[in-house]
Amino acid sequence: MTGALMLLGLTLLSAALSILVMLPAAQHLRSFRDGERAPATLHGKGSCMLGRCQVEFEADGRTVVADLPVGSGGGKNSVGTRMTVRYHVDDPRVVVRDEDVGGGGAAVLAVMSGGAALLFMLTSVGGLVYALRQRRAAPASGRTPHGDGPTGRTSP
Repeated sequence: MTGALMLLGLTLLSAALSILVMLPAAQHLRSFRDGERAPATLHGKGSCMLGRCQVEFEADGRTVVADLPVGSGGGKNSVGTRMTVRYHVDDPRVVVRDEDVGGGGAAVLAVMSGGAALLFMLTSVGGLVYALRQRRAAPASGRTPHGDGPTGRTSP
């Protein structure tokens, strides 16, 4: 029973990650479909999936250094790698890689964590059904879980 409750907890955690974090991140990336394109250079290396990469590019004659958002790909690229980015004209500090406009890694993680939530849910329901069937089967066999006789007492 404890295992089933743990799996239900993992179900809720995976579903929350998918719905509350990854889906909004993927939608944010998709919002740049109509953004301005600009050539950029990877300026600071970090975990791009966690939003710790920076790119440098020109917007309206100014050099801009901007963070890539959570869910961006490109983490395996080295500093100095050239790429194309998209940005909104009214705020060039918010930028995404052109390759991530379709949802990027955030969309993949949303699907994966949603799938994990479904798997955990099915496993926990299966475990609960199995435990309930075992409980029902125990009295039918004449034994109780706490003793070896029909009354649950141990024979002398």
